[in-house]
Amino acid sequence: MPTSIYSFVRVVPIHSLLYLCPLIDNASILTPSRKLEIFNDPIYGFISIPNPLVYELIGHPYFQRLRRISQMGLSYLVFPGAHHTRFHHALGSMHLMQQAVQLLRFKGVEISKEEEDGLLIAILLHDIGHGPFSHAMEHSIVQGVTHEAISLFFMEALNRQFNGSLTTAIAIFSGKHPKAFLNQLVSSQLDMDRMDYLKRDSFYTGVAEGNINSERLITMLNVVDGELVVEEKGIYSVEKFLMARRFMYWQVYLHKTSLVAEQLLIRTFKRAKELLVSGVDVGCSDTLLYFLEHTVSKTDFDQEVLERFSRLDDIDIVGALKRWRNHPDFVLSRLCTMLLDRKLLNITLKNRPIDETKLARYFETFKKQHGLGDAETAYFVFSDRIENTAYDRNHQNINILKGNGKLVDVAKASDHLNLKTLSKTVTKYYMCYPKEDT
Repeated sequence: MPTSIYSFVRVVPIHSLLYLCPLIDNASILTPSRKLEIFNDPIYGFISIPNPLVYELIGHPYFQRLRRISQMGLSYLVFPGAHHTRFHHALGSMHLMQQAVQLLRFKGVEISKEEEDGLLIAILLHDIGHGPFSHAMEHSIVQGVTHEAISLFFMEALNRQFNGSLTTAIAIFSGKHPKAFLNQLVSSQLDMDRMDYLKRDSFYTGVAEGNINSERLITMLNVVDGELVVEEKGIYSVEKFLMARRFMYWQVYLHKTSLVAEQLLIRTFKRAKELLVSGVDVGCSDTLLYFLEHTVSKTDFDQEVLERFSRLDDIDIVGALKRWRNHPDFVLSRLCTMLLDRKLLNITLKNRPIDETKLARYFETFKKQHGLGDAETAYFVFSDRIENTAYDRNHQNINILKGNGKLVDVAKASDHLNLKTLSKTVTKYYMCYPKEDT
C-alpha cells in the first residue's frame, strides 16, 4: 500500500488509533509502537510524537474529530486546495512548539519537563473546540461561546479522564501559569498557532505571499523578565510575519467570496432553526438536530452537551445541505442550492458605508420577483461590515530586545513605516444581493 503525505511513516489503518487509545488512567497508558511515533507532514516533514500522553490524546475521539473540521471553512470555494483540517494544524503547531522549547532551553531559559509537556498539550488542543467549518459557524451552533472556551471545556474533561495530567496545560492555556511566556507561546501575536496557520494556509491555498519563515522566527525568540521577546536581528522576520498576516486576512481569510459563502451558511442554519420553532420538519442528523432545537450558551455546557458537540463536524452540515436543497421552504432550499452549486450572491466590498438606496432597490426587486416578505428577503439582500487589525499594540505587543538590553515595541523599533499603519483597525463595508438570473 503506498504512503501519502497524511499517513504515518509506516502505513496502518487510521481507525486503529481509536481502538489503541481508550479512555484510561495514567497507569495504563500504552507505550506507542515505534512505527506510530512519527507523522509525515507536507510542511515540516517528519513530526514526532513526544510522549505517550500526547500519543493518547491524539488518538482520543475528541481529537480525531478534528480530521473532519476544515481549517479554513468555506475558503475552498475560492482556493481549491484549501481542504486541510484542524488536525493538520494542531500537529504542525505542536511541532513548532517542540522547536521553540528546544531553542529557549539552549538560550538558558528554564523550562521544566512538566512545563514542556504542558506547552505541547496546550498547543495540541488549542483548537479542539472548533465546530463545523471552523470560524464560519462559531456563533451559530452555540450562542456567545468562543471556540477557545469550548477548547477549555474539552481540556477539563480530558483532565478528569487522565487523572489530572492536563493540569499544567490548562493553566498555560488559560493564562494562569506564573510564567507568562508559556501562555504567550500558545496565544499571543507571535505564537506557534499563528506561525503554523500562516505557513500552512499559504501552502494549501497556493498564496505564496503569505508564506513565513517560522524557523527563523523561532530562532530569534528569547525571554526577558518572564516575557517572550524577539532579538533585534529578527526584526525583519517579524515585519514579514505581520505583513504576511495582513495580506492573508484581506486576500484569503476575508476574501469576499469566502465572506458571502460564510454568510449564506450562517443564514441557512438560522432559517432551519426558524422552521423548527414554527413546527416545520427539517431532516438532519440527530447530533445537528439537537443544536437546532436547543439554544446552547456557555452555562449550558455540561458533560452531556460537550459529548454531543464532540460528535458534530463538517459532515453533519454538508449532509444537511444536500437534504435541505429539496425542502419545500423556498428560503432554505435556495440557500442550500447556492452553497452546494457555488451559485453565490453578488458581493460589493467598499471602504465606506454602503449606499442604502441601492441596497433598498435590490431588496425590493428580489422581494417582488419571488413574492417574499421582508423577513424572507433579508436572507438574500443584506449589508454589514468587517474589521481587522494586523497588529494590536495594546494587547500582548511584540517586543524587540535591542542590543543594549532595552525592550521596544516592534512598530516603534521598525524602520518600516507600514508597521504603524498595521496597528490601526481597518473597517470595510459590504453588500450582498442576488445575481440577476436568480
